[in-house]
Amino acid sequence: MSFSDTDSSSSYGGDYKNFKQITRDRLLIEMLRSCKTGDSTATWKVLIVDKLTLNIISHACKMSDTTDEGVSVVEDIVKRRQPMPSRDAIYFMQPTKENHIDGSLSNFLSLALICSVVMFLSDMSGRSPLYRKAFVFFSSPISRELVSHIKKDGTVLTRIAKLIEMNLEYCAIDSQAFVTNNERALEELYGDDEDSRKGVACLNVMAARVATVFASLREFPFVRYRAAKSLDATTMTTFRDLIPTKLAAGIWDCLMKYKTTIKNFPETETCELLILDRSVDQIAPIIHEWTYDAMCHDLLNMDGNKYAHEVPSKTGGPPEEKVVLLEDHDPVWLELRHTHIADASERLHDKMTNFVSRNKAAQIHGSRDARELSTRDLQKMVQALPQYSEQIDKLSLHVEIAGKVNRIIRELGLREVGQLEQDLVFGDAGMKDVINFFMTKEDTTGENKLRLLMILAAIYPEKFEGEKGLNLMKLAKLSPNDMNAVNNMRLLGGAPDTQKSTGAFSLKFDIHKKKRGARKERPSEGETWQLARFYPIIEELVENLSKGELSKEDYPCLNDPSPTFHGRSHVTAINHPPVAHSMRSRRTPTWARPRNSDDGYSSEPVLRHASSDFKKMGQRIFVVIVGGATRSELRVCHKLTAKLKREVVLGSSCLEDPAPFIADMVWADFSFFVQQLSQTVGEATQY
Repeated sequence: MSFSDTDSSSSYGGDYKNFKQITRDRLLIEMLRSCKTGDSTATWKVLIVDKLTLNIISHACKMSDTTDEGVSVVEDIVKRRQPMPSRDAIYFMQPTKENHIDGSLSNFLSLALICSVVMFLSDMSGRSPLYRKAFVFFSSPISRELVSHIKKDGTVLTRIAKLIEMNLEYCAIDSQAFVTNNERALEELYGDDEDSRKGVACLNVMAARVATVFASLREFPFVRYRAAKSLDATTMTTFRDLIPTKLAAGIWDCLMKYKTTIKNFPETETCELLILDRSVDQIAPIIHEWTYDAMCHDLLNMDGNKYAHEVPSKTGGPPEEKVVLLEDHDPVWLELRHTHIADASERLHDKMTNFVSRNKAAQIHGSRDARELSTRDLQKMVQALPQYSEQIDKLSLHVEIAGKVNRIIRELGLREVGQLEQDLVFGDAGMKDVINFFMTKEDTTGENKLRLLMILAAIYPEKFEGEKGLNLMKLAKLSPNDMNAVNNMRLLGGAPDTQKSTGAFSLKFDIHKKKRGARKERPSEGETWQLARFYPIIEELVENLSKGELSKEDYPCLNDPSPTFHGRSHVTAINHPPVAHSMRSRRTPTWARPRNSDDGYSSEPVLRHASSDFKKMGQRIFVVIVGGATRSELRVCHKLTAKLKREVVLGSSCLEDPAPFIADMVWADFSFFVQQLSQTVGEATQY
């Protein structure tokens, strides 16, 4: 038996690999392939996982990948399993630092963690173990007490071939994003729990899991975090104010342990980490994001990345349901996911037109010029050609999806809603505009009215205190639950800044002054589409961080940056200066401006060369957001990676879409803030 951490680096075979590729290689090469030793080489193995580690593997690898590495079956450790005494087993499971139920933590969580180890010992003990040998990999550091407990059983000890800390306890949901699977973080960290036990436990888990990202990549970061803000020097900070600070300290503690336990762990800083919480940008989870990816997850009834649709039956019967995954292995999805929905629709039509024009058989079925055919006509034409079914399946799928999304946009009047949302964010509209919208657009859905009011509450939290806020919500005909969501949105950002409210007074003297905006206009980067105006706050923060211009007062660093490190960052910025752009001009009345399409554009190069330039990039930037990240923030990380020539990796407790985020805000209880804020904030400013 060996007890050690795996010895790896950020590069297999010498080539620079992106975050998800490294995660995949660690699981397949370091874990599964490393078990092909001695007499176990020729036999198939059983992979035993718990709920979390199954999720980790599922996000990073395909089933065929594990099969290629000799895994014949994947089993759940808590379920009854058939004995396979002639086969070896690979256990990938969570350890626990406690060998008993600790009442100060969630009993269920502690029991689940202990259960994995207990089940392992039960599997491999006695005269008739379930498997011949066990290769044991723990997802995070294991306590000495638990190691001693495992060693007590001599029969189990002789059957353990390896006992290793993998230090990989996150889900790589994207080539540049991961989650820690703390889906209830918003409730546990911001809810009404005065002793903060759930919040402390949540942050401890998050810190340990985020730290395993740096263990996997062999990266040692400069740890920066959003500092707590208080109204004045006499105001006491709360647990909620200190969430980024506490998470930073927790991650730092884990990194210090890794320095002494992991081979080849860096002694000096190799990257930058910025820790934020959801209150840094309350609008991003609520506003309509107009990219193809965001629209699909916002408007379609998707289960994660699974999209279900009906396809014609091969036997001539009724249509059959088919479930597809919208993920990186789909080149069309990879090309279009971060483009504006209008741009995506236009490109899909171009691709259909090109397909028809290049295939004589398809042309025979069309009586008109392919350029004059609608996308639906083109889709029907190519679907009638069975010899092209494999080539056209994915393209037809996305034509169907884009068509459905555009239909929903029209039916719900989302263009008008989206325009008002963005006008609010940039200060071109205010509360009176929202009231007028509610009175003239009575057919607007309750959900969209709620989202408008939540955006308004994030920008003008003081306006929702007292009777006027209640009257506005009644005008929108919100239910009591939806009103709770608006109030929670107001409280999520903390106490209103009373200095901002003075801006309402100045409007009486300067009618041209803009209303309060949550964003400043940014220079346009190339051809833009209407409703592509919005950007998440992290875009500015990451750019400033990369240039060494992020405020040290607002975003202090646990380990003081050395001049050498930021010197390299600054040089990178100088070597790749941003292209000069004029300020964004007023949009045309149409909802989307056309772009010049490239008829020869193919998705394949996007997939094939997705990471070809990574070896040219500088040091990584990691951004961790407590309380859920959004698809707009993920889009920005991909955008900035290309712009800054530095891989930007997004991490969070979970990836939030509008519906689940709103549900969290509906049922959460942030009322703890009410008493606290009433002691520090005066009467709300009248509007």
